[in-house]
Formats: sequence, C-alpha cells, structure tokens
Amino acid sequence: MFEVLTFVYENYDPGEACPEPAHLKRKLSAVGFESDEIGDALTWLQGLEGAARPAAQAPFLIQPQPGSMRIYPRYEQFHLGTQSLGFLSFLESSCAMPATIREVVIDRAMAAPGGPVTLEDLKVIVLMVYWRFGQEPDALLIDELCGDASDQPVH
Repeated sequence: MFEVLTFVYENYDPGEACPEPAHLKRKLSAVGFESDEIGDALTWLQGLEGAARPAAQAPFLIQPQPGSMRIYPRYEQFHLGTQSLGFLSFLESSCAMPATIREVVIDRAMAAPGGPVTLEDLKVIVLMVYWRFGQEPDALLIDELCGDASDQPVH
C-alpha cells in the first residue's frame, strides 16, 4: 500500500484532489500495482480526504488546544510502535509539525494495515498528510522524511 501512496505523492500536485477513484485505480493498475494494494491505498486515501475536512465536517478528530499534551492509549502505542512514537515526539518537540497535523497523521497511521507501523511507513504517512493539506513541510521535516535513515541519529 505504501508504494502506491508514494506513487500518488510523486505524481499528483499537492492540495489538489486525486482523480476519481475509478480513474486512479485504472492508472495504478496500468502502472503495475496489484489490486489488493490499490484497494488498500484507495480506502486509506478516502479516509485522508475525510480527515482533511474542517473540524465541523470531521468531528471524529479532536482539535488539540495550544499547550495540550498528547497521551497515547495502549492500542495506539502498540500499533504505532516505539520508533514511530519517538519520531512523532521528536517532530512535535522540535516544532516541526503542528498538533493538528499530528492528529491527522496518527489517525491515518492507525488506519494503516498491520502493525506496528514502521518508521519508513510513518514518514510516507506524514508526507501524504502534508500533501493533502497542500502544505510544504519545513526544511527540518523534509530532511528527516527524505534523508538516509542510516546517517541519522535514533530519536
């Protein structure tokens, strides 16, 4: 699924809606992705579309207040995994990711199949969330998301 999401990220402009799901499915199939991967990715993208709506339209996402602290329930801790939680904590403490974006990232990470979410998959999720909001992540975040993980310290 994450290879499909990466393809979408690389081939469609940020902030613009993807093509209709049927058209996107045909395009992804023509490129060579398998139907189960395409189905998972389209379902995930549909959830991202819902999460990107304003709070009045997506009331399931609780909007964080300034200065609030995020507590992760055990099911989130398990599904996100230690590395992903550490990375989210690092991004938040360095002010590289606002709390509203963090909440959408967590929502979409929890929607990812399997678990725990790998650090590389979480990075794709972060990129997709910024992409959907039509925002460019700051330089620190781009470096963290796209840099070679073997050259970076553990968070």
